[in-house]
Amino acid sequence: MKVLTFGEIMLRLSSQGYKKLFQNDLMETSFCGAEVNVAVSLSNFGIETFFLTKVPDTSIGHEAINTLKYFDVDTSKVIYGGDRLGLYYLEKGVSQRASKVIYDRKGSSFATMKSYEVNWDEVFTGIDWFHFSGINPALNVEINEICKMACSVAKEKGITISCDVNYRSALWTEMEAQRRMKALMSYVDVYIGNEEDAEKALGLKAKNSNIVNGQIEIDDYQEICEMIVDLYGCKYVAITLRESISASINNWSGILYSSKGKLCRSREYNIQIVDRVGSGDSFSAGVIYGLLNNYDIEDTIEFAAAASCLKHTQEGDFNRVSSHEVMALVEGNGSGRVIR
Repeated sequence: MKVLTFGEIMLRLSSQGYKKLFQNDLMETSFCGAEVNVAVSLSNFGIETFFLTKVPDTSIGHEAINTLKYFDVDTSKVIYGGDRLGLYYLEKGVSQRASKVIYDRKGSSFATMKSYEVNWDEVFTGIDWFHFSGINPALNVEINEICKMACSVAKEKGITISCDVNYRSALWTEMEAQRRMKALMSYVDVYIGNEEDAEKALGLKAKNSNIVNGQIEIDDYQEICEMIVDLYGCKYVAITLRESISASINNWSGILYSSKGKLCRSREYNIQIVDRVGSGDSFSAGVIYGLLNNYDIEDTIEFAAAASCLKHTQEGDFNRVSSHEVMALVEGNGSGRVIR
């Protein structure tokens, strides 16, 4: 089975450890991006994965793509051109101080991509699964139209389409998000999001749940899952459930709902966080991996939650674990004892 993800690869600049941004003169760098994070995870799980993006034909652009080659992600569909690679700055939170992300991606090669640069009929040759996120249409109208074109062709070819809604308030308003995302959702087979994505991007709110104080009402989320299936015809709805004790300690689980009416919740993990950025992408990859391998929804959501749990323990956006490491945690090996 072959998966294609489509999105922007960026350069991440983060302060060292838990320092405030520019507290000293040193910054740590790594490459990242929602859809590329999914591609790396899937490749590490043993799935043949392709990534489509546009990067500048510069040493920075080529270094970004070389990073993906290291993880055996197929980059043959990458487009070169434009002026710059998008950036984001990260200040990791700790205890009661929240993490902070600042984007610097306007005018990037990906953001200035044009629809005529991609022949989707050729791109999708041999592809079984297509994944994108709501970050793409948030960038501008052109990228939104490119996503529509991609989804339309993928749907015609019978390719499974997944979307992580990934609402980002720094990129657009709720009104803008709902206008564009509702139109794209009609193509989506597998909806993925966090506790608030359905409310922000689709206008669907869980009545009694409160993500600020960590109140999770599963019955309300089942109702949201049912509404998404009824409104958009999705086959599966996956939602991450994060109970934030602080920036350092979270309880983490997920739910997966089938259009056949069955809902499953994973076990809950109490996580001491090293780096939470990219955790939702690792969850998306876990869902895709489980469904591609014909796992039932119980095993799929357990795999996805465990994969994402392990991502929280690693620096950088990429989840560098194998499917065997994920399965070890699923099977109960979460004590942290040294493996010799």
